[in-house]
Parts: sequence; structure tokens; C-alpha cells
Amino acid sequence: MAINTGKVISGGLLTGFVYNVFDMLWNFTVLQADGLAMATRLNLNPAVITDFSYQIPWIAIDFVLGLTTIFIYAGFRPRFGPGPKTAVMAGFMLWVIITSLFCGFASMGILTEAMAIKASLLGIVNVVVGSIAGAWAYKE
Repeated sequence: MAINTGKVISGGLLTGFVYNVFDMLWNFTVLQADGLAMATRLNLNPAVITDFSYQIPWIAIDFVLGLTTIFIYAGFRPRFGPGPKTAVMAGFMLWVIITSLFCGFASMGILTEAMAIKASLLGIVNVVVGSIAGAWAYKE
């Protein structure tokens, strides 16, 4: 069965929207102090953490990640069936990749270990809610 490209796009954009909502929530509340400490430690302008205009590239990235999640879901769906369980599996694949990057950035000293752990744990919420929302919009 072919992947419905239009539904991957609509579901992926919905997923990306959810990812953005949660990322903005986390980054401007729970992770903000860690982000400011990181900016200070790395001698960066603190506005990269506190100013919304610096978030624009990350907004685009969340939409790309949303599209990727639903593309993975569409590929998984014939094998594991439609629904939330398959959606969460697709989101989890992305979460593993992103968490691996967080661990790499922590090992380089870019992220603190605490920030990498917090971001990874908060990311679970993103992928569960976002992937289920996008899967709801995806129909073959």
C-alpha cells in the first residue's frame, strides 16, 4: 500500500505544531535557567535563550521533525497497524535519535548532563502527544 503523501504532510504539520507548542513551553520555563547557564558558560548572547526571534530556526526544525515522525508512522502502519501504539513507536524512533544527540552534546560540554536528561524526559511528552495527534490526521 502506498504512503498518502498529502496526509503525511497534514499529519506532519500537526505533529510539528504540537512539537513547537511543547518545545516553547519547556524552553521558556523548565529549561530556561539551564539554557541561560549554558549560554553564559559558552559565552553566547543570552538572547538566544530568552528571545523568541532566535527560536525561528527551531520552529522550522520542529516541523521537519513532525513530518519525519508521520512519514515513519506511515511506513510502520502496514506492519504494526494504525493507531496510537504505532504512532508512539514512530515518535519513539525520533526520540532515540534526538536523545542520542543530547548525550553527544553533553559529552562535549555543550549541554550539561542535567539539561540533557531534562530535555530527553520532556521530549517523551512531545513525541507521545505529537505523534498521536499526527497519526490521527493520517489516513491511507
